[in-house]
Amino acid sequence: MTDPVSVESLLEEARLAKALPPPEERLRLREASGLTRAQVATAVGIARGTILAWENGTSNPTPPGRMPYLRLLEGLAELHPAPAAPGDPAAALFTDQPHGTAPAPAAAETPAVAVPAALTGLETLRGEDGRAIEGDPGPCVRCGVETTYQSTDARPLHSGAMCQPPTASPAVPPAPAKPPAATAAAPPAPASVPATAPAPAVAPVPAVAPVPARVPTRPQRRSKSAERAEADLMGLIRGAVEQEAERAGGDEEAALDALVKRAIPDVMYLFKETRATARYEYTAYPALPGILHKPSKKAPDQIWEARPNFTNPAYSMRAAEKNVKVTALDVNAAYLSALKVWLPIGKLEHSTGMDGVDPKRSGVHLITPAEWAHPHLPNPLGDRDEPGALWITDATLRLLLRLSGPKWTLTEAPTVHESWTSGATENFLDALRKLLVAARSEAIKAGDKLTLEYVKAMYSKFVSTMGESIHNREVIRPDWMHLIHSQAFALNCGRAYKAHQAGLDIVALKHTDELHITGGDWRQVFTEGRGVSELKIKTGDAKTAGEYLVGKVGG
Repeated sequence: MTDPVSVESLLEEARLAKALPPPEERLRLREASGLTRAQVATAVGIARGTILAWENGTSNPTPPGRMPYLRLLEGLAELHPAPAAPGDPAAALFTDQPHGTAPAPAAAETPAVAVPAALTGLETLRGEDGRAIEGDPGPCVRCGVETTYQSTDARPLHSGAMCQPPTASPAVPPAPAKPPAATAAAPPAPASVPATAPAPAVAPVPAVAPVPARVPTRPQRRSKSAERAEADLMGLIRGAVEQEAERAGGDEEAALDALVKRAIPDVMYLFKETRATARYEYTAYPALPGILHKPSKKAPDQIWEARPNFTNPAYSMRAAEKNVKVTALDVNAAYLSALKVWLPIGKLEHSTGMDGVDPKRSGVHLITPAEWAHPHLPNPLGDRDEPGALWITDATLRLLLRLSGPKWTLTEAPTVHESWTSGATENFLDALRKLLVAARSEAIKAGDKLTLEYVKAMYSKFVSTMGESIHNREVIRPDWMHLIHSQAFALNCGRAYKAHQAGLDIVALKHTDELHITGGDWRQVFTEGRGVSELKIKTGDAKTAGEYLVGKVGG
């Protein structure tokens, strides 16, 4: 005798057999509700990448996540019905409305949000796959309701036409040109409008927070959840240091050695945690063009990172007895600052000419640079022995384009022959950067050398192992590695140009963290300190303490 079949088991089978909406509808429902893929993945109990695959049609929902995902979509469909045409079967998915039933009359629909003329041209920022890219939450510039989506100029903006109706007092609907003969009684007018007043010809802006003439940028205040997440991760950093210090029994050198050995897995864990609620989808292992692959194990690839190693010939030829005093400045945490760089977040695509040069794209470019005619200033391309075309990163190209612009006019714009680029963001590593900056600052304030060196090992190894490294297989992005390196060099070149513009002479520029200057008070140009945006006098030989006479530079 077979076991009796319960009603619940039959319902469960029916639910599992029920067709889910197509991938584009799954995406629409999530975006309409303002949920991130990370939130949905956590609720359903699956990986975030699985949600992406279910939304782009790469795969279909399967147990055990299928059932909770189905229930979620059913609930979202009730809150955000599909704006489909009458008779469209997709309109009836997850609703009680049978197929072919016409939608509710327009009078019952949620009133559209009227948009000021100045904001009608805004478009949603989208990635390579056409999907809306999310950012930090903020009030939508159109309707005032918080959203994580952005406009192309980085302001909070609901994706597509998903602006929310006002929750305060409803907008006054425009009067129809000719009322129908038989219609339901019109809703009462808001208290602010007399009942006898004639309806305006054009619907006014909904009664939400007014949009000022100059729309402010997204608020800088961080959410409490972000602060709590950072505090938790700061606790992990402190805990790792305490653990290794205890294991070493007070031997600081042994503790530091242990922390350096675990720096790569530790920073990768922090990277993943700071990306847990991320707004950007990216490819950790994209198909890379040949120029980003090493020809052999020992040979580098073909990307020129523009490493500076500049010595001003006007000063190197002088004798020490001239008594020209030079100050060697040290740049703090150069690679940590360089994590703020435009990184491609998808597969690199080939283009020719200027087609690949775009503020919202990043990658590598084959260029022929213009002549650099300033022997007293470091060449933004570093020391090159071979003339002609070369592959550079987007960070270097941006520097060249700035220097060729009207503010600097130091060179001509380079000729771009071809590019490998993808849609990009400047904030991809920003959460990790801010976390490590905070940990570094805390260690400096406490005089904690162990934590300071541990943090340095994490960000330096994080950058150096992004390429084809045997030490880190979790993110293989040599393009990112080159971009971060180039950004660090570009930032140091920028400091040299800033000092020169302020009247100082550049004696030397070395690598990412050395700037040698003379001819004035450098503190009038840069802030002195140990912060990531500050400079300090380079330490070393106690006799010089970062100051020396010309003729000994580089010696």
